[in-house]
Amino acid sequence: MNEVEIIDNSFLRQFETTVNGHLAKIEYSSQERKVFLTKLVVPEEITQVDFKEDFIKSVLNHIQEQNLRVVPTSPQIAGFLRKNRQYKGMLPVGIRI
Repeated sequence: MNEVEIIDNSFLRQFETTVNGHLAKIEYSSQERKVFLTKLVVPEEITQVDFKEDFIKSVLNHIQEQNLRVVPTSPQIAGFLRKNRQYKGMLPVGIRI
């Protein structure tokens, strides 16, 4: 895994990273120790293989470091969690994907 340097832009409620001048972001909302990951936006100019997976992993690791739970409302992020069961423990009780 390539660690992606992310910025938590709390004003715009999004995790961001810039690759070759292009902004990739995961929009979120937070409520009661939970982070709802609502939208993944990766410009088509970012063509690196596995970039989306590395970006999502970096965001999940950042959230995990803060001892928060994650609720994936974005289909792409939910699909990632289905494939990467090591993050299953980050889901709130009662949430299945």
